[in-house]
Amino acid sequence: MRALLSVYDKAGLVPFARTLRELDFDLVSTGGTLHTLIDAGIPVLSVSDVTGFPEILDGRVKTLHPAVHGGLLARRGHTEHMAQLNDHGITPIDLLVSNLYPFESTVADPHVSFEDAVENIDIGGPAMLRAAAKNFASVVVVSDPSDYGDVAAALAAGSISEEQRKALAAKAFAHVSAYDSLVAEYLRTGREPTFPDEITFAGRKLQDLRYGENPGQDAAAYRRLSTGAEASGVLSARQLAGKELSFNNLLDADAAWAVVQGFDKPAVAIVKHTIPCGLATRSSLLDAFIEALAGDPVSAFGGIVALNRGLDGDTAAKLAETFFEVIIAPDFTPSARDALRRKSSLRLLELPLPERREGLARALDIRPIAGGLLVQDPDDQPDDLGTWQTVTRREPSKDERQDLVFAWNAARYVKSNAIVLAKARSVIGIGSGQPNRLESIAIAARKAGERANGAALASDAFFPFADGVEAAALVGVRAIVQPGGSVRDPEVIAAADAANISMLFTGTRHFRH
Repeated sequence: MRALLSVYDKAGLVPFARTLRELDFDLVSTGGTLHTLIDAGIPVLSVSDVTGFPEILDGRVKTLHPAVHGGLLARRGHTEHMAQLNDHGITPIDLLVSNLYPFESTVADPHVSFEDAVENIDIGGPAMLRAAAKNFASVVVVSDPSDYGDVAAALAAGSISEEQRKALAAKAFAHVSAYDSLVAEYLRTGREPTFPDEITFAGRKLQDLRYGENPGQDAAAYRRLSTGAEASGVLSARQLAGKELSFNNLLDADAAWAVVQGFDKPAVAIVKHTIPCGLATRSSLLDAFIEALAGDPVSAFGGIVALNRGLDGDTAAKLAETFFEVIIAPDFTPSARDALRRKSSLRLLELPLPERREGLARALDIRPIAGGLLVQDPDDQPDDLGTWQTVTRREPSKDERQDLVFAWNAARYVKSNAIVLAKARSVIGIGSGQPNRLESIAIAARKAGERANGAALASDAFFPFADGVEAAALVGVRAIVQPGGSVRDPEVIAAADAANISMLFTGTRHFRH
């Protein structure tokens, strides 16, 4: 029996190779793998000895040869295939161990040259993996070092089952597919088209989850693979304490973390079912949390808290007074962890705020639908406040304008139809996910109660009729920000003027379905 070993990641290679030798495999190898085995005192042939041809083009061509691919692709039960191998002096390869050049880590370096990136595109490795995987009935293909133990045990027991062979082949094809997806993304980044005719997305499983949104659904978490710097998100967070994260915990934590990144001052968001039921900014984190909680203390129970500053002891002590599922922050002081220590189930996630780096491709927003995917640019561009227009007779006051900007930032993260009521840079009422804007206004006003008097209101899309503005005026709203663009804008503006409400048009929309 013959095994071909050609790997970049050499973890576990030497012990596995020794096991293969003990099982009477003849070993063939290439380049650095060959030298690793020789240094370990393991008998091995070079690929050049097998092909009768030296490695050329700085190693670009070494395994692309009939002596290799014939040995991998020949069907053992096919008489003519085996006769051709015999005629050409080709020995069948029964086991392939291969993993690929580190393209992913190479292009993660923001300073990598285009030439170096291209040189780390593996050609021979994917070709061998695909060949061996296609011929899984005759060839065992191992693309992941974590499988060495299982494969060695099965070989030592006498054989590898067809199901195990198929599983290894599928893993090899998936590995090559993910690799090729990253290469395509890198070559496409900064070049047209953004939305090519064919597109693939690569992911690597981080963990199995206990279940999905409901106990009857299986689930797992995958980290999205992408070129450039690793995307900063909740899957990159370090869990300091608490129970295992659930599917819903991850969804809500992701939503909460997205909200607080949009504010420069200390900000706290409390999210329930991906909607910020509490949000505030203040000069101190403690005050921001107190105000965020006051926005909707009933809905906050069992929610997710995100903070854009490190959690200190005083704020943590206040947090400990309410039941929350997850707290996510850039860091936790020792006093903060001590204040939360008794809440053994509370999940603490530490995640540094992402650095803003120019020149990186923006991660596409991908939404699954039955039979396909919808792909778009993310709605993550900052608003240009200089383009906002006052369309009413009354200009907003300085405080009102600050609340309008705050409410508009919050509306970006609220499900449409989104209405956000804010006062003193705190959310006091939210209406979301309703089939019409009037219902969202009614819900937001009910949550705000008397606090709605003098509040600022943000609407994620235009008011199609004047009735929305009239409903806001009835509860005391004093300033409104909205995109504008309705055919009935003159009626809407007239209703605002009649109620002495100041209104700004942004010219942009923030639907979030």
